[in-house]
Amino acid sequence: MLWTALTAAVTLLYPLAIWFGHGQVEPRWLAALLLLAAATRLPAVKLSGAARWSVAGALVLAACALWSNLLLPLKLYPVLVNAAFLAAFGYSLTTPVSMVERLARLREPVLPPEAVLYTRRVTQVWCGFFIVNGGVALATALWAPEAVWSLYNGVIAYVLMGVLVGGELLTRRHFRRLYQS
Repeated sequence: MLWTALTAAVTLLYPLAIWFGHGQVEPRWLAALLLLAAATRLPAVKLSGAARWSVAGALVLAACALWSNLLLPLKLYPVLVNAAFLAAFGYSLTTPVSMVERLARLREPVLPPEAVLYTRRVTQVWCGFFIVNGGVALATALWAPEAVWSLYNGVIAYVLMGVLVGGELLTRRHFRRLYQS
């Protein structure tokens, strides 16, 4: 539980730390934050290929920032995270059990066929979200000032995820009423 809280705190504070540190601290020192973000993901490495790629990518980005002393590799971390989630969710669509179905079966081991189709559709929606969110994260990393990058990746992206989760919860309630009657 404490490890999960640390991971969430580092992930949420990372964009703000990059913004506040820009111009105050050399990027090679800010790379330590990315190393910390990668370290908090280490427990998931044994569970998921996407986690392994995400940690490896974070280490590459941190090494690039250390070597070049540029901020851009550090600003690309949200792009990497979206790509890793897209890979995990997208790959699950090529298997019989989608990512959202796996998560749903943790609470309800037996799902009716309609729910299986619904969870596959929700997985597709999340893939679309990761494509758009990752694209905006890339655009802000390449072309936006650090304050805009930080605002989008540290606030707006999380609000959008919350809206998607909330919308899905409302849709799921409606879906359950339709098929449990």
